[in-house]
Amino acid sequence: MRLGTRSPNEFVQNLNKINENIQQKFLKKIQSITKTVDIKVMLGDSTITEQKTFDPNLVRSYYEGFIKNLKDWSIQDVSISNNEDLRRIFTKFEIREGNYLISGHLSLQYHVLLYYRPDQRVIESQKELASIIDLTKNKEQEISNNNDQLVLDKLKEKGYKDFDHQKLFEIFFENNELRDQIYKEIEEKSEIDFHAMSKRKTELVKELDNLLIETYQTSSVLIDDSKLVTGEEGCLCTFDIEFVKAGIKEGLFDPRKISENLKTKIENRLNEILTFIGN
Repeated sequence: MRLGTRSPNEFVQNLNKINENIQQKFLKKIQSITKTVDIKVMLGDSTITEQKTFDPNLVRSYYEGFIKNLKDWSIQDVSISNNEDLRRIFTKFEIREGNYLISGHLSLQYHVLLYYRPDQRVIESQKELASIIDLTKNKEQEISNNNDQLVLDKLKEKGYKDFDHQKLFEIFFENNELRDQIYKEIEEKSEIDFHAMSKRKTELVKELDNLLIETYQTSSVLIDDSKLVTGEEGCLCTFDIEFVKAGIKEGLFDPRKISENLKTKIENRLNEILTFIGN
């Protein structure tokens, strides 16, 4: 049974009130720790602009501090799911009272936006990378245009004569070493070191990746499981009570069959959450 579900039962209504108070305190805390600040970032075209962001580490610290207060509960460590630009930081916890399992789930879903650091090195690296790409592209096209004749000339130098394109294919197919040697000699005469250029291009791409910074955005509103699954921004705070029989959990049960003593214990567990949720 998900708390918040309408019910005429007085006990369930009492639980719903506690649940609502928990959610409001949780939401207020999330709104506080996800307040954004402005930072300067660089766009791909080298434009400097300001972007709003918050610190997810504050959310992690809040969760960790909260679950430390749950002494008797079974707790799932704070985790972060990473799905490209969508992330979720969450924790889950549960405790059993009699034949009833109380479980809670706190989560914040947010998006990640990538920008460059406002660093002159970004511009320099981009210019060098663009120059290498243009140079190698032009030279590769030049080699490609003259490729057949260059290959034929090289094969003639090595003693191959009087062959057609089919024969050329057979020679290269059967002799990988010869093929690699010929193309290496062609590249060496191309006035450009393709291997060195390729290595430098990889280095520049890696350097630009290291100059990226992440910014984070979310909406400080309560969402439900369906919105969480569809990737909406926001925070989730849910509690479920299930009846456990022979190891099987049942979400549907008759709350009238719960003893008064057990009702008090369940309410006390939720009030325990309410005490610490806003700290």
